[in-house]
Amino acid sequence: MDIQRTAAAVSELFPVIYLCLHRRWPKGAYRPTPEAIAVLLHLEGAGPLTVTEAARHMSRSQSTMSALVDRLERRSLVERREDRRHRRRVLVWLSPAGVDVLAEERRGFDRVRLHRAVAAMSVGDRRRLVAGMKALAAAATRKETRK
Repeated sequence: MDIQRTAAAVSELFPVIYLCLHRRWPKGAYRPTPEAIAVLLHLEGAGPLTVTEAARHMSRSQSTMSALVDRLERRSLVERREDRRHRRRVLVWLSPAGVDVLAEERRGFDRVRLHRAVAAMSVGDRRRLVAGMKALAAAATRKETRK
């Protein structure tokens, strides 16, 4: 199969796969906003920060960041803790529930639907699927392909 046909097939198949297998939020479940996810991701990468530091890092006003942290804290996604070295400073930490929300956010496919689809495949098809996806991921992450 040539490059154009392969790319066209991947482009056509991806939406079908995504629509059938994507993770859906249960009705009434908390669905974090993109801004909330950004804060959680930042805390995951940077570690604990003060609200002021988080606001500066994310180019938000302190009041906006404080309100967002308050909302995340009410949902138990972050925790505020006293800085042991500087008792007047309060640090915002990513909580275990926040870690879980990020893991769920990264999971693109519904586990049950994906498992059912994979179970319906032959062992050989499974091997080829994983090998092909690894090859595509490796090619996509090479610097020269991201230009």
